[in-house]
Parts: sequence; C-alpha cells; structure tokens
Amino acid sequence: MLEFRTAGFNPYSTKYSPFTDNLLAVSAGANFGLVGNGRLYILNILPSGQIVCAQYFETQDCLFDTCWSEAHEAQLLTAGGDGSVKLFDINVPEFPIAQWPEHAREVFCVDWNLVSKDGFLSSSWDGTVKIYSPDRKESLLSLPTHSCVYSAMFSPHASDIVTAVGADSHMRVYDLRMQPSKDNHLALMIPVHGMGKGTRVTGGAENKGMVSVGPSECLTHDWNKYRDNIIATGSVDGVIRTFDIRQPGAGPVVAMAGHEYAVKKVGWSPHLSDVLLSASYDMTCRIWSDGSAITPTGAMTGPNRLGEIGRMDNHTEFTTGLDWCLFGAEGWCATCAWDEKVKIWDIREFMHR
Repeated sequence: MLEFRTAGFNPYSTKYSPFTDNLLAVSAGANFGLVGNGRLYILNILPSGQIVCAQYFETQDCLFDTCWSEAHEAQLLTAGGDGSVKLFDINVPEFPIAQWPEHAREVFCVDWNLVSKDGFLSSSWDGTVKIYSPDRKESLLSLPTHSCVYSAMFSPHASDIVTAVGADSHMRVYDLRMQPSKDNHLALMIPVHGMGKGTRVTGGAENKGMVSVGPSECLTHDWNKYRDNIIATGSVDGVIRTFDIRQPGAGPVVAMAGHEYAVKKVGWSPHLSDVLLSASYDMTCRIWSDGSAITPTGAMTGPNRLGEIGRMDNHTEFTTGLDWCLFGAEGWCATCAWDEKVKIWDIREFMHR
C-alpha cells in the first residue's frame, strides 16, 4: 500500500488522470473544509512506488471535488466552497486559466463529459446542476432541482444524459435532447429509498432491518461501466442501492447494507462489471459485488459472490474520496480521508478468499 500525506489539509476527492497512470489529483481543504484555504495537489507516482507532490494550487476556499479534462491531458476542474468552478492547467503555475463563479452556494461535484468530451457540469448546495463548455464564459444551461445536489454526472454511455442525487432522496435523470419545458429536460425522478418487490438485500434476513424505507439524503452515485442502465447510489443511512433506470418504479435491484455510517462515495470498477468500491464515514472502504454474475435462473456466469467481498480499514478518519486506476491490473485504486492521507492499494489484497 502506497501513501501520501496532505499535511494541514483534509482531502475530499481524488482522481486518476485518464491519460497516464502515474498522475493523481487530490482536492482538499484546511480545517476539514469548515474555514480556511483549499489546495489542489498533483501527485506523481514514481516507478519506485513513492508518491511525490509534483505541484499544488492554492485557493481561498475549500475544494470539495476535482476531475480531469477529457480533452486536454494537462487540465482539470475543481469544485469550490465559494461557489466557483475553476479550470487549472498543470503547465500554468499558481492561477486557474478560467473560472465560472455562478453558483450561489458551495459546489460539491464536477464531472467531465466522457462521451462527447466537449463539456462538463457542476452541482451545488444551491439546488442546481449547471452545464458548461470550456470555451464559454457563462454556463450553457442550468437544471434546477430545488434541493441540495451532492452528486451529478454525465452518463458514460450517452453524452446527453445527466443524472443527479441529493438531499431529497431522489435520483433525477435528465435528457438534454428533450425540448425545454417546465420540467427542464427532466426525464425520470426515482426515489432512492424503500424496497421493491424484487429487491435483494445482501447479508440475508439479518440485514433487512438495516435498510431504511423512509427518505435518506443521497450523497453519491455512479453509472455501471458495462451495463448502461444500472446506477449505484450511496446514502446517509449507510446503504448502497443499485437501480435499473428501465424500471424506475420497481425500487432498488439490490440493497447492500453493512456500512455503519453514511456512504460518501461509490465507484463501479472499470474492469469488472459486478464490482464497486465505497468510501464511508465509518472510516472503511469496502468492496462489493451486486451479484450480477448470477443469472435470474441461478446459473453462474462468473464468480459466486454477492454483497461485501472485501474491506480496507487503514484510514483513521472519515473516508471521503475514491477512484479506480484505468491502467494495469484490475484492482488498483486510490482513496483519501480526513486523516490527511491518500492511499493507493490493490483491492485483491483485501478481498475474501
């Protein structure tokens, strides 16, 4: 396990470069993001296994999220506590090369369009999701949700589909190809709570009582990279749920209980279609399988696994961010936590044998 310390700053998000396997970005804030400056770290992973800080950018407020540009290998975005989205270039020291100060409250999430690669979005406590082009000084579109939006992202399968989750315990699916209307491109609104008739709860009957049926703030979500209708969510109640957007009224497909506190981040593996990773306020990162390797008839198409299949508990504070490495072996990932630590590790060393 590799480790880097962000001394004096508490990380919120970490992202691998999509262009090279040895660059990692980390967004952080002083004093747990409550007050003080922010810092964007660019970390270099050396062939020797050492992690060094290649450079960093200072900001006047906490940075809650970051993502790399899909169009320019040297550029990346940040989500700021001052309501701004900033674009940095690692070849231009000290200052952002562009910024969009449009949100009225903290920005919690930024995401670049993986399909068209020509734009990005942000979501905020002010209850909006905004769509941008890096070539425009103002946002192209604002999608109101009337509730704090903790996580928003473009579908990795379709450039015009946007999803968002937040404080009102609902997942919204927007289709930007739809004609503007009073619903502002809203195509679906799915409750992120409750139980469907066919919902499987991992761990058996003993975990059914851990799955709340009432609304719970949803902090994170992610699209499955192989199954273009499957989305995983993580909520304050500590439960990870997967949904099939083809059946918006059916409830969760799987409810994975186990975390003792809120789930801050989830991410599907880019290598294995049934595996996802979670980071929680219970200071653990857990590896899960949604059981999709099991066919409806019970026939096995892959490993026999369902629910939690591994756990890493080396962080000593709230774990807040995670990302999978796109390169090399299938298990490498990075996580960060309020313990001022960024860790790079192989999930295969922590999976149940």
